[in-house]
Amino acid sequence: MALIIRSSAIHAAGCYTTTPIRKGARVAEYTGHKLTKAEADTAYEASPITYLFGLGSGEIVIDGHCTAMFINHSCDANCETSEEDGHVWIKAIRKIAAGEEITYDYCLYDGGDDEALCNCGAKKCRGTMYSKEEVRRRKAAAKKAAKKAAKPKDANPNLGKGPKAAKIWKPEIPQMLSQ
Repeated sequence: MALIIRSSAIHAAGCYTTTPIRKGARVAEYTGHKLTKAEADTAYEASPITYLFGLGSGEIVIDGHCTAMFINHSCDANCETSEEDGHVWIKAIRKIAAGEEITYDYCLYDGGDDEALCNCGAKKCRGTMYSKEEVRRRKAAAKKAAKKAAKPKDANPNLGKGPKAAKIWKPEIPQMLSQ
């Protein structure tokens, strides 16, 4: 199998196969220097584009310097990734025709406020490169924040709390002295 890099409708450059690939075949290995997440955050703080691949829990990342770094995200991917003996492999999850762009679901889980918008164009595109679990987590957090922001703040912090609830709260007003 031969892979080439050329322009992509998904994102700038993409990785394409020049020969058919059978289901289950290893397509590419994601290689590069291994960094801690903190080192990568520092190194790429001002970079809008990174080629980082999180390993395991995400505390270690691979700083991609390989053909696989050009494999784009798709919500309807033809490949998936797997970690095996310290290696990250991109494997075909279906037959891939010659000339087809190689893609996998990035399943992002860390990105701060970045929306990580998806441009894959799949019929069932979820609109983001975040994993389904991360999308659910972010929606729940946004819902909780909206609920908290909409909750009215009482002028009396003791209002409705235990025995103090029966008391009427009056702000202290300084007495005016007449002469």
